[in-house]
Formats: sequence, C-alpha cells, structure tokens
Amino acid sequence: MQLFYFENITQDTTVLQLDKEQARHMTKALRKKVGDTVQITDGAGNLFNGTLNLVTSNKCNIDLAFAKAYPQQSPRLHVAIAPTKMNDRMEWFLEKATEMGIASITPLLCDHSERKKINLERYKKIIVSAMQQSNQFYLPQIKDLTAFNEFLKNPVTDKGVRCIAHCEETDKKLLTQAINKNQDLTIIIGPEGDLSSREIEKAINAGFLPVSLGTKRLRTETAGVYAAAVFNSFIEQ
Repeated sequence: MQLFYFENITQDTTVLQLDKEQARHMTKALRKKVGDTVQITDGAGNLFNGTLNLVTSNKCNIDLAFAKAYPQQSPRLHVAIAPTKMNDRMEWFLEKATEMGIASITPLLCDHSERKKINLERYKKIIVSAMQQSNQFYLPQIKDLTAFNEFLKNPVTDKGVRCIAHCEETDKKLLTQAINKNQDLTIIIGPEGDLSSREIEKAINAGFLPVSLGTKRLRTETAGVYAAAVFNSFIEQ
C-alpha cells in the first residue's frame, strides 16, 4: 500500500482537490495518471480509497470513497523529550518513534538544553512521512517547544502512568516494571547533560515516577526510541 495523508477531509468528502504543489508531486514525481488508485488517510484513523479523475500540469482531483475507520492503539505513549543539539538525531527519533506508533510528543526546554529553538513545521513533515511509510492511520501529535515547568502543569500529564527517566544514582524502578498494559504512559527524557536535580525533584513532587532504562547510558534520542520499543513490546503481547 502506498499511503497518502491529507488532513482536511472527512468521511463525507467525495472529491479531493490537490493544490499546485501537491498535484505536481502526485503527477510528476510519482507519475500518477487518470484512473490510478491511491489510499489516503486523514491521520485520525480513517482510510479512503481514491481514484484520480483529473490530471493536468498543475491540477489533480481525486474521487474519494470512505473505506474503513481504524481504532486508535490503546494504551498510548506520550514522550516528552529535550531536542538534541544535533538536529538530525532528534529527527531520527521522530521518524522511528512514529513508525512504532507513538501517540504524542512534546519537545522540552530544560535547564541543560543545548537546543533552545526547533523547526516545528519540519518536525511535522518528518512525522507525516514516517506515518505514511509505515502505513499507519493516526498522525502523532507534536507540540511546540515547551518549558519543563509548563509541561508539569499540563493536564495531559495527569493521565495514566507518568515517569521520568534520569541518570542520577537514586532509587528507580526499571521502565519495564512501571508500564501498565491498561494505562497510557507519559515519560520525560532529558537532554544530553541530563535533567537537573531541581527538575527531577519537581517532577517527582508532581507525581512522576523515577525510572531507569537499564544499566547502559543512552543518548537522548536512543532513550526515546528505547522507551517506545519497550512500551510496544508490552502492549502487543
């Protein structure tokens, strides 16, 4: 299946009109022509069958037929992670976590963060591409860069199991011991220099459980992918 994503469609949409850039990609890069069929998702669990009915140098119309609504994976994983100094490493995390079905991502601005700005639009494009490549029908939500203290106040963090992974030598559970197959998981992963003691204390006071990702010291982006892989291994059993 070659899957395409378009957000502004509903189950009642019967014709999709592509803009000039989308049309050129569909017809020039992918060489689609009148009568070709494609599969399309709205990123909200709905799959559509499409048939190209108009193709010109800058126009492309697709007849749509609703095919199926897929339930969202449950429980869901939310990773709050400090963007890495080297942007390609963060982009690698976004791609791989999306392929594994992550539900939402919050880039965090922490005390020791070396990257203090992000290109949210580029991040979104990477997530869309990874969703399409892995034939998934739910687009992960990604927030703008969020200060650590603001994240702790966010109501979304009040749901399910909440963990904070850090490298300090304190009492911690293994992540595998904290996951509950019947509850969503939110996990905080800090920057290359780890979270500060102040941040760790504030998160624990806010109800986050300190966890370990094992005996090896992982890079930030590796820790994020590791958390997604461990979570998947539990819920898919």
